Amino acid sequence: VTNSCAVLFPCRCHHCPHLPTRPYEKSEKPCMLSEYRERYPPYPITLPRGLLKPKKAYKMAQIPMEGISTTKRDYIAHEVLPQKLKPPERHVKSDESMDLTSTYKQDYNSYPNSQVPPCLPRVTRHIPSAKMDTRTTYEGDYVLWNEPKTELIRPNDRFHPSEEKFDHRTIVQDDYLYRGPVATQSCKPPKLVQKSKAPFENITNYRVNYVPHPLEKHYIHKYEKYKVNEVPFDSLTTHKVSYKGLAGQPAKLAKPCNLKLLHDLPFSSTTEFREKYQAWPRPPVFTKKPDAYLPPLEKMDLHTTTQTHYKHPNGKPAKMCQTLAQLKISTEPFSSSSTMKEDYKPWLCKRLKPITCVPELTVPAEPMDFLTTFQTHYVPHPFTVTKSYKPGSSGPKHHTLLDAKTTYATSYTPKGIVRCLASYKHPPGYVFEGTDADGHNLYLPASTSECLQGGH
Repeated sequence: VTNSCAVLFPCRCHHCPHLPTRPYEKSEKPCMLSEYRERYPPYPITLPRGLLKPKKAYKMAQIPMEGISTTKRDYIAHEVLPQKLKPPERHVKSDESMDLTSTYKQDYNSYPNSQVPPCLPRVTRHIPSAKMDTRTTYEGDYVLWNEPKTELIRPNDRFHPSEEKFDHRTIVQDDYLYRGPVATQSCKPPKLVQKSKAPFENITNYRVNYVPHPLEKHYIHKYEKYKVNEVPFDSLTTHKVSYKGLAGQPAKLAKPCNLKLLHDLPFSSTTEFREKYQAWPRPPVFTKKPDAYLPPLEKMDLHTTTQTHYKHPNGKPAKMCQTLAQLKISTEPFSSSSTMKEDYKPWLCKRLKPITCVPELTVPAEPMDFLTTFQTHYVPHPFTVTKSYKPGSSGPKHHTLLDAKTTYATSYTPKGIVRCLASYKHPPGYVFEGTDADGHNLYLPASTSECLQGGH
């Protein structure tokens, strides 16, 4: 148990890192005791206030309920008398006998049945002796007429090309005659403005009014030199201060100790498998010696069954059953003329020359000036000096330097780093009081402890 518990000291960055050391309670959960929990203990949980809303309790009326409904009030019950039943008439047995005849027996009288002979015709085969006429009705009725072959019906007005020479002239060439070039008048305005040879003045309104002023010297802020702190550095970190190692025993090696062999006997190569599962004795494998090959003394017959049974005593090669095409070669010359060649004969046409018109435009002899309408009409005019409406200078500027002092720099002065009292082995100004059940060291200020002793 250490004495670095931050229970009574004003340090808010530490809490007890030790496990509880109660004799009957052993748990690996860390101790949650800290300065925040010491100063701000948890208050008892208070239940929320109940609702003040009145309960919707049904209040029964104290007047007794009337057991009369609308049906009982409107539909009054009348007196119901028992129903009088008519007594049945007594059966009187008659002496007349019952007629058991029906309408079916009176109308449908029975007749004697007789077997009906079959209506199938008797099979009679008549084999004619005359020869059968195999001609059909179509061949007997529709006989070919002996008429000459009809000629083709063609129109007599066949086309005959004209023998006159084609002039290759169009309607436009005949109606619209060429009347020669037309002299047009130029609509271009005359060149009245002459360019001035005087040099161009490059004075502008900006150059006249806005004169360059001398620039002020740029203010450079001077930084203060760094001063090294004279207090020596304690080289203590939060880990070194809060988490101090407990004195414990060094870890033991878990490696098994090497037992030295007491004898120098060689390593036996026998195993449990070799001792229990030993090989069975195998009997020798019986092998039969092959018989010696003796070649046959008779000569081998190389004839097959097909050669012995299927013989061709008078065999001849088969002939082709295909008939040769009998072509009739005519001695007359072949006529290559057709209806197309006779009616549509090619014309003797010559290649036409392109029809070109005489140019109607006249090219001027003067060279082109390459001037646009904008260059000829919009002539540059002299600039007019406009009046500047810029306000004048407000006054001379102050060259005083800016005061770098702020409220933070003057009011909030740096304070020294206060060392936490829990980092001391025996905190100064405190007296050791005792140890609680969880193993925490309790310290009291020296002033309070002296007051308690003086009181005793």
